[in-house]
Amino acid sequence: MNDGTPTGPRATWWSSPAPRRPGPAPHSPGPAPRPGPVPEPLGGPVSEPLPDAPQAPDDPPAPRFRPVPEGIAGAAPDGSGSAVGPATGAAPAFRRQPLHEPDTYSTPPYGGPGPWAPAPPVQRPVPAPARGVPVPSPRTGPAQPSPPGPPVPQPSQWMRYDPWNPPQPAPAPKRRRRGAGLAVVILALVTGVIGGGVGAYVERNGSFTDIRLPQAGRESPDRAPGSVAAIAAGALPGVVTLHVRGNDEQGTGTGIVLDREGHILTNNHVVEPAGSTGDISVTFSGGQSARAELVGKDSGYDLAVVRVSGVSGLRPMPLGNSDNVRVGDPVVAIGAPFDLANTVTSGIISAKERPITAGGEKGDGSDISYVDALQTDAPINPGNSGGPLVDTGGRVIGINSAIRAAGNSADPEGGQSGSIGLGFAIPVNQAKRVAEQLINKGRAIHPVIGATLDMRYAGDGARVAAKANDGGPSVAAGGPGAAAGIEPGDIVTVVDGERVHTAEELIVRIRAHEPGDRLRLGVRRGSRSRSVTLTLGSADGT
Repeated sequence: MNDGTPTGPRATWWSSPAPRRPGPAPHSPGPAPRPGPVPEPLGGPVSEPLPDAPQAPDDPPAPRFRPVPEGIAGAAPDGSGSAVGPATGAAPAFRRQPLHEPDTYSTPPYGGPGPWAPAPPVQRPVPAPARGVPVPSPRTGPAQPSPPGPPVPQPSQWMRYDPWNPPQPAPAPKRRRRGAGLAVVILALVTGVIGGGVGAYVERNGSFTDIRLPQAGRESPDRAPGSVAAIAAGALPGVVTLHVRGNDEQGTGTGIVLDREGHILTNNHVVEPAGSTGDISVTFSGGQSARAELVGKDSGYDLAVVRVSGVSGLRPMPLGNSDNVRVGDPVVAIGAPFDLANTVTSGIISAKERPITAGGEKGDGSDISYVDALQTDAPINPGNSGGPLVDTGGRVIGINSAIRAAGNSADPEGGQSGSIGLGFAIPVNQAKRVAEQLINKGRAIHPVIGATLDMRYAGDGARVAAKANDGGPSVAAGGPGAAAGIEPGDIVTVVDGERVHTAEELIVRIRAHEPGDRLRLGVRRGSRSRSVTLTLGSADGT
């Protein structure tokens, strides 16, 4: 039973010696009986009833009876009573035997050592841990310190006292675990250094592995016919860049190859800075350069032709028909805006027969061009002048000539830094006719009506001036206008069914035709309006 008393062997009520029976007096004379071996405990119950044993005190257990060497008196276990002397009589007194075997590891009676080796160290009870306290599992090696917890009350322990046992060695003082703390510090430092190095590498290189991004494979360089890429691929070999230098000016423009003889078409305002003594250089799309000479030019149409010699492998551009163009048709513009050669832009035809005038820097009107233009939203910038406007078939339908500026500048390039989506091109039908005239005759031929117009008239329509610029008659005698019955002060309001609102518009409509063409004009004189037929005459251009 675990009654809070020592756990070592002790006398309990069922193992206490029975009271002695009456016998010889303990002090009777006679030799003491020789001690003999203790008989084996009886296996059966005691014949006489045992008295109730009192509650054992909290003292070390009483030693059991063991044989004592001859001549040595035994002392009472508890120290009470007199020493036992030699017994008298021939036979020893009868003793009741204990119910259990004697404990071979018990201590000898108080007062003398036994003839055996000292008993092994006493096994001390281990208190049961309090509820909720974790029980550490047994392990080898030094125990790791556990975090402090609430103190657990320890039950009192009873130790079996052995006066003959050597004293237990004092526990060695615990050594401070300085080595473990130093190892933790070193490990933290090494971890920090490694972590910092890894972080710096990742920040600089992004990761430990190279990044591989998905990418499409190689495709065929061919493109669908009619695409911008296909149009550009076919047109670029026939486009050139012009660099012009004169005494006071220089400029950059674009041109197209007309034939294998080296004729190149461009704008008049592109080659104008060269004058009669300047230099014109042509650079082809492949990078080859050659000097060019002026063949002819015309300021009224803003067209010019130059020629290169000794150049092989020329790729003339095919010419289309501007009469076939419809509003909304896709187009591609090619040129060298701001000297960026072989620049390709795209757009649509925004309008047709858009009357525009450009030039006029000289002030006398001799350098003003009148163009019945194609309007496009394909980006056109300074440097695109003279370049081709191409349809989806790769054919030239116009020569890029002017852009609309945000201001009212008379500069054909608009006097501004870039396109605002309003570009104008000379229709190829008109450009072809003028180019042929410049190549064949060195000059262009203008269609005329034989009358001088009042450019300052602000009313609706084009009014015939009272006098010519030189003071002569405004209607040439014998000319087309006189033949049609036109007089000074008449106002032309319609050309071939199309309304005209200014003198510039009338000139543009006339320039869109060739000499000999017949026009139907609507003329208003005073309050009367009538229709006349006029056959166009000719005049040399400048």
